[in-house]
Amino acid sequence: MQANKQHTSALPVICLLVAATLWGVFWYPLRILEQQGLDGVWASLFIYTGTLVVAIPIIIRRFNELLASPYLIIAIMISSGWCNIAFILAIVEGEVVRVILLFFLSPIWATILARIVLKEELTLMARATIVLALAGAITMLWSPEVGYPWPTSFADWLALSSGVAFALTNLFTHMAQKTSIPVKTASAWIGVVLVASIIIAVRGNISLEVEVSTIYLAFAIGLLLMTLMTFCVVYGVTHMPIHRSAVILIFEVVAAAISAYLLTSERLNTQEWIGGAIVIIAAYLATQQQKKETSHAN
Repeated sequence: MQANKQHTSALPVICLLVAATLWGVFWYPLRILEQQGLDGVWASLFIYTGTLVVAIPIIIRRFNELLASPYLIIAIMISSGWCNIAFILAIVEGEVVRVILLFFLSPIWATILARIVLKEELTLMARATIVLALAGAITMLWSPEVGYPWPTSFADWLALSSGVAFALTNLFTHMAQKTSIPVKTASAWIGVVLVASIIIAVRGNISLEVEVSTIYLAFAIGLLLMTLMTFCVVYGVTHMPIHRSAVILIFEVVAAAISAYLLTSERLNTQEWIGGAIVIIAAYLATQQQKKETSHAN
């Protein structure tokens, strides 16, 4: 009996560590695809087309759930679509660790959105966390040449907007109480395909000159890697307290830092590391605050 309990408690941890590690090194196959001629938007389209193998059967079996909250499902599709595409574009164009650290501001945006949309009261701790996160962002983005904190590249803007979109996705997911997690997850995947298709159509350049094997690779990354990462996260956070799962998922930064150090010439300076550390601490405190609010609500 004791062995079974240990196994049960260890499995969510293992799942989250696997997910965090895979997300941390996810930039590498994306850059391989980019080198083979598949830019970020096209890569997003084919990767998430791979997830449709899993998503479409879920939607077919539970189609009635879409009708329960149709506007929220549409909102999840749009916000998730931009979140993932912006993140992929940022990872391909920017510095890996910097992009991920800027994305990690998302819990702060979620706290602010909860206050604006859900009218949730901000405790003193929540306000302090926001200030701390902004201090970390200012430290990271401060440019001595410019004289004030500001994103220095398009990749910075993409990373920040991805974090905001992720916070919006979480907000809409929380609001869609009548819809199950599998349907919301499938809708998020479908949203990436739809948003990527719209961007490609608006750009007007729908011709694609890449090897068929590159498209197959992107499809396989979606079918195997993306679905595995998503399953691991969903299972882990479902079977663990929020504060513990959040700490483990921060391992994504470690995995990204190590892989970028070994595989690229990218290096963060001391200022960026200090700012990033502050952002990570603020993200952790934000999840602690969510844990307390959830326990009070229950």
